[in-house]
Amino acid sequence: MSLISTAGPLAYLAPIALLLASNVFMTIAWYGHLKFKATPLVAVVLASWGIALIEYCLAVPANRYGHAVYSAAELKTIQEVITLVVFTGFAVLYLEEPLGWNHAIGFTLIATGAAFVFSARA
Repeated sequence: MSLISTAGPLAYLAPIALLLASNVFMTIAWYGHLKFKATPLVAVVLASWGIALIEYCLAVPANRYGHAVYSAAELKTIQEVITLVVFTGFAVLYLEEPLGWNHAIGFTLIATGAAFVFSARA
């Protein structure tokens, strides 16, 4: 029994919302420690595992519920696009790293690929 019906907009939006939340935690787990270079690596790894547990608790249901309305390839594509959006914001706002024209072109090419994955739905 699923908590989310396979009918209606919630079936399409809930997996995206869960993937968005999971990616925020994933990005923090993977890159948040970069501002704490003096922290011992073992502490960083343990903290990252704890944060990643939350990420998994969101990503697994996102994929379970999402597979009722999206293919596995579509779910992965959604996740990758969300990852780029979340990471871009994180890199600019938290890490204070500028993104250049080459990043914009690369991300645009990835978005174009994502559009092709979903083109059969149109």
